[in-house]
Amino acid sequence: MRTYSKAVLALVTALFLVFMAACGSNGASKEDSGSNSKEEKAYTVKHAMGKAEIPKTPKRVVVLTNEGTEALLAMGIKPVGAVQSWLGDPWYDHIKGDMKGVQVVGTESEVSIEKIAALKPDLIIGNKMRQEAVYDQLSQIAPTVFSETLRGDWKENFELYAKATNKEAKGKEVLADFDQHVNDVKEKLGDKVNQQVSVVRFMPGTARIYYTDSFSGVIFKQLGFKRTPEQEKMFKDNSKLGNLAVDVGKEVIPKMDGDVMFYFTYAPKGDNEGVAMEKEWTNDPLWKNLKVSKAGNAHKVSDAVWNTAGGVIAANQMLDELEKIMVDK
Repeated sequence: MRTYSKAVLALVTALFLVFMAACGSNGASKEDSGSNSKEEKAYTVKHAMGKAEIPKTPKRVVVLTNEGTEALLAMGIKPVGAVQSWLGDPWYDHIKGDMKGVQVVGTESEVSIEKIAALKPDLIIGNKMRQEAVYDQLSQIAPTVFSETLRGDWKENFELYAKATNKEAKGKEVLADFDQHVNDVKEKLGDKVNQQVSVVRFMPGTARIYYTDSFSGVIFKQLGFKRTPEQEKMFKDNSKLGNLAVDVGKEVIPKMDGDVMFYFTYAPKGDNEGVAMEKEWTNDPLWKNLKVSKAGNAHKVSDAVWNTAGGVIAANQMLDELEKIMVDK
């Protein structure tokens, strides 16, 4: 009897140990599966050059467009490398505080493959219009995602960058906040959004009228601003640049008129040609005779914020500046 009891006790003990081992194994499996959470799983992103297979959420991102840099910053991602801002040394004033320690890897028009490779990125974000020629080289360094163009609605590129960085939820939040900002400003402007707006840019050797597919144009359209019939006809008849912008001579100054005008000047450090163009044109009798000039409604604004940067941070700043200019007037 005693021998039998000992045998039973040994069997029960053995079964108990097997059971505990199994529990431990299951616990380890759960823990392991927890480390392979959604953000660590591989994912595929369709983009302008095809598909990119990204093994896990990237930690070291190199970005090759100005608007892409702003998209990353807005989603809480500090790139390890970025192209230099078109204006600034090396970054736009409105982002330089967030870009300390970020390495410059060239310009949008001429990136440095060597500098990008040295940063050992796990994701590269670029643009087909700017960097198609070096896409193959970039994609050999790290998974590379390209947006198609830098014209039109900047939100389309932003959504692509959110997918590429596995930050879609944060991206939607940023865009929702921007849309709410637009609605808030629109409400404060009231009937003023029914005015006809004109947007002009001065550059070395030329002047442009910007239209609905420009960075500011997309925002004005979302706010509800109108364009003059003269400008509508001008862009309907000129299909070269679509609805982005058109270069004009001084004889076209009368068509720059509107209820309100915003003008900006592209003047890189050490280059005064754009500034000279602005001075020459704004002192021309045709400019001074515009009804918008006579009414004091021609406003000089920042080229970086209202045009060149092209990203969500600049878009929000443009809304703030627009509100300050028009609500207080």
